[in-house]
Amino acid sequence: MKKITFVLAPVLVLLSFITYSSDFIPGAVLFPTDSTTLTPKGYYGDEAKLISQILDTYHYKKIKLNDSLSSVMLDDYIETLDNNHSYFLESDIKNFEKYRTQLDDLTKAGDVSAAYEIYSVFKERFDNRMAYVKSNLLDYKYDYSIDEYYNTDRSKEGWASSTEELNDLWRKMVKSQALSLKLTGKEPAEIKDMISKRYERFDRAIQQYKTEDIFELYMNTLAEAFDPHTNYFSPRTSDRFKQNMSLSLEGIGARLQTETDYTKVVQVIPGGPAYKSDLVHENDRIIGVGQGEDGEIVDVVGWRIDDVVELIKGPKGTTVKLEILPAETGVNGASKIITLVREKIKLEDMEAKSEIVPIKKNGVEYNIGVITLPSFYMDFEAYQKGDPNYTSTTRDVKRLVKELEAQGIDGLMMDLRNNGGGSLAEAIDLTGLFIKNGPIVQVRTSTNKIEVGEDEDPDIIYDGPMAVMINRFSASASEIFAAAIQDYHRGVVIGEQTFGKGTVQSVIDLGRYMNVPEGEKVGQLKLTLQKFYRVTGSSTQHLGVSPDVNLPSAFEAKEFGESASKSALPWDQINSAQFNLTDKVSSQMVSKLNADYNARLKSDLELKELVEDTKELKENLSKTRISLNEATRKKEIDEAEKRKANRLTLNNAKVEKEGTSKTPENKLKMDDKYLKEGVIILTDMISDIG
Repeated sequence: MKKITFVLAPVLVLLSFITYSSDFIPGAVLFPTDSTTLTPKGYYGDEAKLISQILDTYHYKKIKLNDSLSSVMLDDYIETLDNNHSYFLESDIKNFEKYRTQLDDLTKAGDVSAAYEIYSVFKERFDNRMAYVKSNLLDYKYDYSIDEYYNTDRSKEGWASSTEELNDLWRKMVKSQALSLKLTGKEPAEIKDMISKRYERFDRAIQQYKTEDIFELYMNTLAEAFDPHTNYFSPRTSDRFKQNMSLSLEGIGARLQTETDYTKVVQVIPGGPAYKSDLVHENDRIIGVGQGEDGEIVDVVGWRIDDVVELIKGPKGTTVKLEILPAETGVNGASKIITLVREKIKLEDMEAKSEIVPIKKNGVEYNIGVITLPSFYMDFEAYQKGDPNYTSTTRDVKRLVKELEAQGIDGLMMDLRNNGGGSLAEAIDLTGLFIKNGPIVQVRTSTNKIEVGEDEDPDIIYDGPMAVMINRFSASASEIFAAAIQDYHRGVVIGEQTFGKGTVQSVIDLGRYMNVPEGEKVGQLKLTLQKFYRVTGSSTQHLGVSPDVNLPSAFEAKEFGESASKSALPWDQINSAQFNLTDKVSSQMVSKLNADYNARLKSDLELKELVEDTKELKENLSKTRISLNEATRKKEIDEAEKRKANRLTLNNAKVEKEGTSKTPENKLKMDDKYLKEGVIILTDMISDIG
């Protein structure tokens, strides 16, 4: 069979310092303009027509831009401009209804004026809100003794029916911000100054945007109406994306996105300063950034992601301070300030790494080899030039496995948590290191042609007990590898249900098909063209990979995963490929591992702690209702800090008992409770094998 060699578009761009999210600030997806009314450039109509024609003709979904998609476009465009329902009035939304079934026809005709009309209403409402804050809310005498609440996530609430209702909403919003500052010890004058500067920055940022930004936003609502991984990149965004992928940016090594008022850490990049420090973790919220050891912390609540990135980035060797709300205490917890030294994030920081985790169970010592794989990478340029030392996931893992075996490991754990994908060819080749040969993945094109990606190499580098760890953010090529290991019964899959991205994209340069005025550029379209399936015939779309042994999860599929998008392609199934099962894992073994795990849930204190920590994180992630009563808010902060201190005391006692220092080098062994539980399950498997 022909081997598939294209690259999957990863859900998370893991090789860059940071990616720019298409999520926007809660009260403002800030699309600035100058003082004049923005109008589309002359060729935007032709570009919009071209995009709609490509989508109609080549998208995998094989649907046409019609009234139904027009309705989706309208809703998404409004939500993107004002996703926290803090600007538009109910009357505005009703007025936009005239476009409900018209956007498809207008786009096909090359008319994008509706996007600019709707934006102009948003801009007017935004200006009104900024004026109201400045004239009414900065000197407002807030009463922090009364019981009232502010909801930081209003995306599912209705639109304000009147200006008075909006005024009250904004009073609560600014009151919440002022109370947060008050509880950190800020004086009234400081609070006024910080909030005033915050909204001045909002207003300043708005003046910097151009007509290109509105067009990009609108074309994205068109593209994403087909599926969430089909996107339009303006020329500026395309250049920025290429710059990120060059791996030459310097910073802290974290992927961020905007969520409500906050900049949230989505991923901590292995090898970067944030990861090495163990001071920044996923789902932490960044609320302030300072330069140098003594630099003033600049409040960044409500900032656009681009502006926060600019503050955090900087030359290698320089210092940046971050004020964060830890995920473990949530938005109601106290903030803390940390200091990091910036480094250049390089490809080698993302390469596979290994270590041996020793564990004693029932009086028996086990050495488990752990290979952490952040992405499926390959240096295509070096490969094409014939460089015999080109970098690839498979080559690196092969070397690491041999090194681990030389040290006498009893089992192998492949850690694919937070691995967002990459090269499908590498996923196929990597799977081939652990099975004799056979199909790894099936791919169906938009013309219903089925291609099979096979491992054609009969060599196996490791034949011993094996497990794969996954989580909600393992996606794309990661899902192919984990699914194949599971389907071949080659190893046990442990962790959380994966992301569920089962589609393949290609990027089209629209400039190849258009003539534009000299000095102008057109953008690119990332288009979903194919869908992939497990060797059993089941799609990984939506469902992802379900582990053999489920560990506690704080993340719901409807909130974190492919299923979170209404336009995601559906799950389906094709015929199974022919493949030969191994005898490494049986249904009886999986049942026994689950029974052992469930028994530990009742008696293992550390596992109970993991369950409780996960439950608390889940609750903190779901909390959006904030008390505006000072005593209540302070009590919540104190309780969160008390829980955190108790955990720290227990961990320190455990460190002292075990005689081990808590350093970044042994962070994996000491703090990674998920990995520790995965290792225990793997040792159960080893002992069952006998």
